[in-house]
Amino acid sequence: MTTAPLGPAQAGQSGADIDPSLSAFLAAYPHYATTTRLDELRAVEYSHLDADGGIYLDYTGAGVCADAQLRAHAARLHNRCFGNPHSDSPASKATTELVEQTRRAVLEYFNASPDEYVAIFTPNATGACRLVAESYRFGARTRFVLTYDNHNSVNGIREFANMRGAVTQYVPVTAPDLRIDDASVRAALAQPRPGVTEAALRMVVSGSVPWAGHPRRRAAQRRIGRSWAEAGGQGALWRDPGSHSTHDRGLFAFPAQSNFTGVQHPLHWVDTAHEYGYDVLLDVAAYVPTNRLDLSAVHPDFIPVSWYKVFGFPTGVGCLIARRDALVRLRRPWFSGGTIQAVSVQGGWHTLTEDESAFEDGTLNFLAIPDIEIGLSWIRNIGIDLIHTRVACLTGWLLDRLVALCHSSGAPMVRIYGPTESRDRGGTIAFNLLDPNGNVVDERAVARDASAAGISLRTGCFCNPGVGEGAFHITKAAVTGSIRHSVRSLDDYLDMLKLPSAGSIRVSLGLASNIEDVDRLLQHLQTTYQDRFSDLSGLEPRLRC
Repeated sequence: MTTAPLGPAQAGQSGADIDPSLSAFLAAYPHYATTTRLDELRAVEYSHLDADGGIYLDYTGAGVCADAQLRAHAARLHNRCFGNPHSDSPASKATTELVEQTRRAVLEYFNASPDEYVAIFTPNATGACRLVAESYRFGARTRFVLTYDNHNSVNGIREFANMRGAVTQYVPVTAPDLRIDDASVRAALAQPRPGVTEAALRMVVSGSVPWAGHPRRRAAQRRIGRSWAEAGGQGALWRDPGSHSTHDRGLFAFPAQSNFTGVQHPLHWVDTAHEYGYDVLLDVAAYVPTNRLDLSAVHPDFIPVSWYKVFGFPTGVGCLIARRDALVRLRRPWFSGGTIQAVSVQGGWHTLTEDESAFEDGTLNFLAIPDIEIGLSWIRNIGIDLIHTRVACLTGWLLDRLVALCHSSGAPMVRIYGPTESRDRGGTIAFNLLDPNGNVVDERAVARDASAAGISLRTGCFCNPGVGEGAFHITKAAVTGSIRHSVRSLDDYLDMLKLPSAGSIRVSLGLASNIEDVDRLLQHLQTTYQDRFSDLSGLEPRLRC
């Protein structure tokens, strides 16, 4: 590996300059020198990243695929015919064999025993979350506990929980690192299950029971509910869904790694939640592209995965990896093609299959699913620990340089959301740029300028409103009450909250990232924003978060 400067480094530059030599970088992060194989792969298998002179810095949004993966996909389809797996034809059997082979490969990659776990194919991690949400046996005596730091695909589970009368509780993030206090998690999990009377009254008032309706009848409805509950009635609407399980309090959900700040939350929360009687949904979509997950050491009940985030191709295929004993506690609200053993139109009954196919609606993406095994083999051959080392080194260096960026006056150019050190964090960094007066630079201007420079990054709230509210110090009082009925647009909402931006800038690193990517980003930021005010003319209205 060469030790020549990466940019026009000059002797005597101050710490705020952003043209460090490679030798300085290696002195600060010597383990980077052990990852040179990834530079070789970048040149051969990921050459498309450099073909147009751009920089890709959105690995949390999507990974990038290797040429070898595309060659393997094309070769498989050229070699034989594959058919719909719901048949016994030769083409169908060939498909089924590859699909089942891929299931085994998924469990093997995560060191998950097939006696404990199953792999269910979904369109993506969001589809996996919805499977749990719609099938989990929420009721008025169960709780749904989740962290502020969650993707909206997990936040959305609360709608199913609320609809069925469950209690939803969020555990907040804490400034400045936007981590979550371990004691707060334990306190939330330790809350008792709602009593029968409380559950009955809540469901009556919310309108979740058949006799709830017109507001003028609410008082009578409450009396009916109280009498019914005090008499010991426990109808199906609020029967404890876990009454025959040790996990009887409900569901706890958190991400192994934040898609906003890169914070990695403690995996021991899985065992903690189990001790308190919860099932656990662990969102690993942002975690597994650069970190090892060993399901023989940590045992969450539901694990959503999007494969395109891990190795770029294929898109449209994800997984719900689920513990077998947790899967039997789910009750699907419908059935479809591919999910049933038998069904009757006239009889009005159906029987779901007894394996994971009961959760795989319709025909699987059978031409793409085998590419998961190819991708997993590709990552295994590279080495997930090697990828982790490179990303950790680049992330640490980028954080160092961002913190050091300042205007000539000495005022900082960057405000980072989340940890500014490498401990317990991944390769995702969220920040805002500050002008010479200390005002936040409009994220739309940053996106426009980055695109013009050929830099692919992300701006906005990243489908994670909880961390956004924590980062920008938005209080509960500010987002409750009449504001929800007054908002006409996202810009209108921001004005009401007196926020200067709709979110932040996010850069994220992955297996094909290199020091040149980081250096070019830093050069762009300094050249474009140091001692300058951005041109805000012509910016399009914000349409969504």
